[in-house]
Amino acid sequence: MDNPAPAPICQSMDNTDIIIVGGGLNGPVMALAAADAGLRVTLLDAVTPDAHRSRDFDGRAYAIAHGSMRLLRGIGVWDAVQAGAQPMLDIKVTDGRPGEGASPWMMHFDHAEIEEGPMGWLVEDRHLRAALLDAVTADARITHRTGTRVTAQDVTPSGVSVTLADGEILSARLLIGCDGRTSGTAQRAGIRRIKWDYDQIAVVCAVEHDLPHHGVAHQFFMPGGPLAILPLTGNRSSIVWSEQADRARVLLTLDDDAFLAALQPAFGSFLGQIRLVGARSSYPLGLTLADSLTAPRVALVGDAAHGIHPIAGQGLNAGLRDVAALAHVLEDARQRGEDIGSVTTLARYQDWRKGDATRLALATDAFNRLFSNDNPLLRGLRDLGMGAINAMPSVRRRFIREAAGLTGALPRLMR
Repeated sequence: MDNPAPAPICQSMDNTDIIIVGGGLNGPVMALAAADAGLRVTLLDAVTPDAHRSRDFDGRAYAIAHGSMRLLRGIGVWDAVQAGAQPMLDIKVTDGRPGEGASPWMMHFDHAEIEEGPMGWLVEDRHLRAALLDAVTADARITHRTGTRVTAQDVTPSGVSVTLADGEILSARLLIGCDGRTSGTAQRAGIRRIKWDYDQIAVVCAVEHDLPHHGVAHQFFMPGGPLAILPLTGNRSSIVWSEQADRARVLLTLDDDAFLAALQPAFGSFLGQIRLVGARSSYPLGLTLADSLTAPRVALVGDAAHGIHPIAGQGLNAGLRDVAALAHVLEDARQRGEDIGSVTTLARYQDWRKGDATRLALATDAFNRLFSNDNPLLRGLRDLGMGAINAMPSVRRRFIREAAGLTGALPRLMR
């Protein structure tokens, strides 16, 4: 009695319903969507807010599909980024070789073929992260813990707890992992994953060019990997250049002038002369798929569940669809008085998203393998295939709606 053992610091389930691990993009969106569904949320971010508020442009931008825009609008974030968002009006997909220009066989997707408007928007990373941080900070239903790392998690029949690096223990009814391709949440839950490396690296940058892009996004399939030229506001474009790893490493060592000299033949001259804007960055490319999107009291979202090739610009959009579906399931469970972390509740999310996410991952994998080569036979077949698709309005429209995120069973926040 004279020396009682110190009690662990604990946040009870009376103060939070959900703990979200990961403060990148999907984590804050998930927190805002869950809060709007009537749930109390604790968002754990390993980095500090300053790391998300860089005003320097580093070339990173995201293709936000029309359905994803609806989600961001529904959680009150879209108004903060819309002014700096570039509508994506057309997508042109073609084979190419550096210095030879685009193949005459192409797929051309025009937003005028659907009723909803632009297929998507290009939003700079720095603007989206800042808007999400502002929204999370302003929402009294969300407790945002930064600069903190989870070291352990424990599940009981009635709840889940996580232990932080400083020994603090937090408890909730559900744990959501938004912590990326190497998700510690998934590992601690015993969720296995399949993965493989493409031996490719994506080199990311932005360029300013002499001529206007008119809101057209280009995807050139080069022998070393796809080159995406994505329209930003003004006469600027975001570049995602997927190349064989050895070649990409060389590109990253070049000074700006030498890098532009290497990029220009692949980029072409259709936008005039190009100049680098901001810094260059890179990331290795591979595929990773979790065996399950759920475990007892645990759900995975975004790259923690499925990391795919950027070939179609759908990685973030797939994660945002996870968010919208999970928020839909959780809101329904709360309104029915069900346990939001129960096996039954989480099975609805698994059934909704697992098949769609797997199909998208395998499709991007197949496209990358089919197009990232210079085999004359394959090149001829794929050019004929693109020409055939482009000549069929109904098939072309289906592709446009897929790219816009307007197909399938849409969660409430994406309708």
